[in-house]
Amino acid sequence: MTDTPRLLFVGAGPGAPDLITVRGQNALQAADVVVYAGSLVNPALLENCKPGCEIYNSAPMTLEEITDVLIRAVNAGKSVVRLHTGDPSLYGAIREQMDILDQHAIDYAVVPGVSSFLGAAAALKAELTLPSVSQTVILTRMEGRTKVPTKENMAGLARHGASMVIFLSMSLLKALTEELLRGGYTKDTPAAIVYKATWPDEKTIHTTVGDLVDAAESHAITKTALVLVGGFLGDGYAKSKLYDADFSHGFRKADTP
Repeated sequence: MTDTPRLLFVGAGPGAPDLITVRGQNALQAADVVVYAGSLVNPALLENCKPGCEIYNSAPMTLEEITDVLIRAVNAGKSVVRLHTGDPSLYGAIREQMDILDQHAIDYAVVPGVSSFLGAAAALKAELTLPSVSQTVILTRMEGRTKVPTKENMAGLARHGASMVIFLSMSLLKALTEELLRGGYTKDTPAAIVYKATWPDEKTIHTTVGDLVDAAESHAITKTALVLVGGFLGDGYAKSKLYDADFSHGFRKADTP
């Protein structure tokens, strides 16, 4: 990475401190100022910060307060990291920050991170894109106080029968279940709840669409969890052609004509 801007939006990863990227960790170690999403970023990551680094928890801050810290720090010649959970491009609210930075002619770049949905799949030892089951992954959320575009309503997305990973919806599980069923999933469709993927207190719960509410209640999970739904969590699938002895491709000839 050449000509690196003084301000970097960095993906912290899903939780485990060693799941930040090397580039992200290097940026964190070099930063003079760090503004981190305190509601979700593992504070253990801040141990990478050098002595004297100014650290701000953005959880109680407004958009204007956050961008004011970023702008003042950059204008003072400091190296700045805006540390977001997972990957900044997913539910990170980074566009609104960038627009304000653009208005002040502040240069910045983004360092991608490992999203929590990938951490959840790893925790479940699951392949989201199983041949003959699903080749599409839908990342979405239920509508709550923050609206969802009408064309992206949960039932409509569920009609695709694709693998689904549902963020920010643990307080709406009853409504989520109703929407998934209305969209075509059956009550016995495999589902899972992953609480705090990759954190020390991670929990994985295998269940079904019909039992999502009971599963969450029985494990006292009310937030900081993802819901995964789809046949990829079941037992049936077709093997990939990639390693099939009878399938030719650019790197291997089939064993049989």
